[in-house]
Amino acid sequence: MSSYYKIENLEQYFKHYNKSIREPRKFWGKIASENFTWYQEWEKVMELDLSQAKIEWFKGAKVNIIKNCLDRHLAKRGDKTAIIFEPNDPKEEAQHISYNDLYVRVSKMANVLLEQGIKKGDRVCIYLPMIPELAVSVLACARIGAIHSVVFAGFSSTAVAARINDSDCKMVITSDGGFRGNKSIDLKGIIDDALTNCPGVETVLVAKRTHTPINMKQGRDQWLQPLLDAASDNNVAEIMDAEDPLFILYTSGSTGKPKGMVHTTAGYMVYTAYTFKNVFNYEENDIHWCTADIGWITGHSYILYGPLLNGATTVIFEGVPSYPDFSRFWEVIEKHKVTQFYTAPTAIRALAKENLSYIQKYPLASLKVIGSVGEPINEEAWHWYNDHVGGKTMPPSRHLVAD
Repeated sequence: MSSYYKIENLEQYFKHYNKSIREPRKFWGKIASENFTWYQEWEKVMELDLSQAKIEWFKGAKVNIIKNCLDRHLAKRGDKTAIIFEPNDPKEEAQHISYNDLYVRVSKMANVLLEQGIKKGDRVCIYLPMIPELAVSVLACARIGAIHSVVFAGFSSTAVAARINDSDCKMVITSDGGFRGNKSIDLKGIIDDALTNCPGVETVLVAKRTHTPINMKQGRDQWLQPLLDAASDNNVAEIMDAEDPLFILYTSGSTGKPKGMVHTTAGYMVYTAYTFKNVFNYEENDIHWCTADIGWITGHSYILYGPLLNGATTVIFEGVPSYPDFSRFWEVIEKHKVTQFYTAPTAIRALAKENLSYIQKYPLASLKVIGSVGEPINEEAWHWYNDHVGGKTMPPSRHLVAD
């Protein structure tokens, strides 16, 4: 590991920060060359044209982000847990998916996509609840060079259709339904409604989650599991150019028409891995939990790509903080011995209104870093979070606020 990759203290932070400002090409070039697997290194670390608002990172390099998320970890971390899946219902057993298991599942899914005619550059809409199939679908798309467009599984059919058409998706991956607290959501029905206005979609792959009756359109819809069962687990990662698109993610649309933001491959890979490692001070045996949905950029970067690029263990949580009661977050932290906890101010404010007995029965002694993300956090909420979740025991450098 590069001496520039892991920041150990505040003095070192300022040293690294100043170097990144004075010599950004040298700084990021060193991090990229010493900490990632490349098929071919770059001609230029960064090329900048401010008149065109155009920045290119690691121009000329060849890489695959999933080779860096999975393949390179197998020799040393194959049996390590990559993903802990905590279901909506606490009575349902959590899943611990190792790096070896995740590699096999992603390879099989990648081969299913290829067999269904998806190729490098094609766009795939993923409309799934927070279940392992969501992570596997995202990673499989990136492995073959398809561009994933994850749509939050709470959006309406109209919102889904707009995003599918704007990004010209050929395929949709969804499920029969999803659980959210004490409710179930008819995701497949929402997709059926959306696709009445999406002529470009050729295939819909359907995962089973709620096992509720749904309509399957002949010639378009297929159950996912039989395809996975028949697929080979031998898949060679696609060689991608550094500036090839990795994913499209849409803004919420709350201030107007949703805008599709395109993230390219190598710059996103290096920055996301580096920020995860240092912002969260991640150590080898830590358990990281970001409570965001993978449908948002925080989920992309700090549930999936950032943790997996670092060989970390990351929690995927299907539920909500109020189900079956307001102790759910604290029960999950205690159950899985979470060390980094990253959530939204909205959730903190809601939980702070509840009786302290919900949190006081859990020691939360495993926590090393607490953080908030998504919007500015007000002082009152932060003090409640610090006092009752952080226990006033963490030094100031472990109080993370990323707005």
